[in-house]
Amino acid sequence: MGTLRENPRLRVIDFATDGLEAVRKAVEGRPDLILLDIGLPRLTGIEAARQIRELVPKSKIMFLTAETSEIARQAALGLGAEGYVSKIDIDSDLLVAVEAVMAGERFVSEHLRD
Repeated sequence: MGTLRENPRLRVIDFATDGLEAVRKAVEGRPDLILLDIGLPRLTGIEAARQIRELVPKSKIMFLTAETSEIARQAALGLGAEGYVSKIDIDSDLLVAVEAVMAGERFVSEHLRD
């Protein structure tokens, strides 16, 4: 997340340690963009995203995850996530993905695309 904090056009406002906390903080803060991991404890990133989508529909959701399976990617994108970045590609893709998603585009790390 260091690269996000260092970008003057972005403001990181909060962090969550698990899916339940992510949902709660999303509802409280109503951020423009929410980054989630698939493998969150207590409530998976997929389930957290599903709840966030219902409770905070204007927030954009992007996954930053080590999970590269097509099933996980399709589940995330199928529930309305706008981005899916592999942690393997974090250095090259994270800022590009954030900018794309904030511009209304969908972004998926290149090596994960169909």
